[in-house]
Amino acid sequence: MKNKWMIAFFSLLGVVLLGITILAILITRPIDSEVKTKQTNDEPRDAVPFLIKSNKEDLNRIIEHYIEEEGIKGPVDYRVVLDDTVNLYGSVPVFTKKIEFKLTFEPKALDNGDLLLKQKSISVGELNLPVSYILNVIKDSYDFPEWVRIAPSEEMIYLSLQNMKLKSDFTIKAETFNLKNDDISFKLLLPVD
Repeated sequence: MKNKWMIAFFSLLGVVLLGITILAILITRPIDSEVKTKQTNDEPRDAVPFLIKSNKEDLNRIIEHYIEEEGIKGPVDYRVVLDDTVNLYGSVPVFTKKIEFKLTFEPKALDNGDLLLKQKSISVGELNLPVSYILNVIKDSYDFPEWVRIAPSEEMIYLSLQNMKLKSDFTIKAETFNLKNDDISFKLLLPVD
């Protein structure tokens, strides 16, 4: 009987000592100071992404404000209006008259976060001017920011949103740009360094 109690006592003492040893090891280990965060797709580690949803009405107001604020003025009067497509209204000097035009573009959010505006239709007063001519006049008449690229021969406008200069070094990427369903979202990347 004495032997069973002694075996039980030493077994219990061994379990207690093992528990104290494990607890001491865990308490004395250094804390892992490097926080591991899951990065989404190809976002840089020095930026935190925020998803922003918008609608056509608000985006129209922002575009109008941006054009006025940046002072993108020239001999061709123009304005941009979003409805189910991107519409570029304006007038172009032809000889001694100003001819009104409307270019309609189909927008597409690209995988890299930029926007591609592919020309869909054109209306130019009663003249039949080629789209490339109108885009060339617009391209040559303005000093657009470097993130706006007009390709007259391809009948498109490329908006490199990632290269757009924003205050506080924010970067913006288009996530969705479906004007028909008013489903517009952007990813705003805030620098953390």
